[in-house]
Amino acid sequence: MGILWENSFGTFLGLTVIVAGAAAFMAGRALASKWRSPLQPVLYMLLLGLADRFFHFALFEGTLLSLHYYIVDTAVLIAISLIAYRITRVRQMVTQYPWLYAPSGPFAWKDK
Repeated sequence: MGILWENSFGTFLGLTVIVAGAAAFMAGRALASKWRSPLQPVLYMLLLGLADRFFHFALFEGTLLSLHYYIVDTAVLIAISLIAYRITRVRQMVTQYPWLYAPSGPFAWKDK
């Protein structure tokens, strides 16, 4: 048992970061493309964190009701989702308003 993962690092990496992280990334992109509030990805990742804990329990004999690992898994998913949200929002602003904004890195735009 580690601080960040319950069974093994491979399980955490494969299930939480890659599989659930891909779902979090797609959710962040989808919510940003519909001009939703940045709070919505956070709320949806709280639910995806529950599903991720269930899969750890069902597939790898993890603890279902572990608050510590739920918080760790959900924090990773929230981070991935918000990164995707911000990248998509920057791309939207620069593409939709090219006379107002120019890209200033992957996470920001600047006034022209």
